[in-house]
Amino acid sequence: MPDLFRIRDHVADFDAVVSEIIGRSAATRQTLPMTADIPYGSESSETVDIFFPAVRNPAMPVHMFIHGGYWRMFSKRDYSCIADTVTAAGAIAIIVDYSLMPSVRMATIVDQVRRARDWVVTHISEYGGDPGKLTVSGHSAGAHLASHLFTLDHAPGRVRGALLLGGLYELDPLRHSFLQSEIGLTDEEVAEFTPISHQYETATRVNILVGADETPPFHTMADAFAELLHSQGLTVSRANLSARNHMDSVLDLAIADTDAHRFLAALLRET
Repeated sequence: MPDLFRIRDHVADFDAVVSEIIGRSAATRQTLPMTADIPYGSESSETVDIFFPAVRNPAMPVHMFIHGGYWRMFSKRDYSCIADTVTAAGAIAIIVDYSLMPSVRMATIVDQVRRARDWVVTHISEYGGDPGKLTVSGHSAGAHLASHLFTLDHAPGRVRGALLLGGLYELDPLRHSFLQSEIGLTDEEVAEFTPISHQYETATRVNILVGADETPPFHTMADAFAELLHSQGLTVSRANLSARNHMDSVLDLAIADTDAHRFLAALLRET
């Protein structure tokens, strides 16, 4: 039986898409105004890169992006290209780095992205950003991590909007996939960090997106999470991206006039 979570088996051009994302990101770091490797903590992985619009205005909106990779691969440098469309919309882009499993456990990573958010709220005004205009996005495991930035029990009210793409909102199914031998999710991690088991801040507007060509579990999880957020009183939308898979959907966030980009631009405008 095929492993529906092994992305490489279901995306024929996986390597080509990843290469394009990384290549675009290298170009972004050469062309956009940026300040690199700003620490939000003491570990070497606890840094963010900040990218700025070509024309800076007072109190600019701020957008954080959290990369995916099943919590065990990629880095912020691989996803600098997301800043292209964010800064084109007049917002500051913050690309977050974090430690990788299995060298650390999930509790460490969730704590890291929360501390990155807290650093932004405290310090982004020094870089021309308005902490009251903070939105976040994440892809795959990054969407999972982004969901933990607007839970009701951890600094509610700090995130005005979230775009969650191809996210992982139920962790137990992953224990029956190829991933378990690589990161070894524990009972405690599944119980504590499964997004559908949390309460969320009702002031956060949420867009939940899935590539139409993703495997069924990604659609099932997205539907369940959207229903949960709606039941808790959040403003939530749920959409499929036509003819997109798990990898080209995130590439599209960096490309103007794609469906993914239009959802991101709308989030920045509305919040």
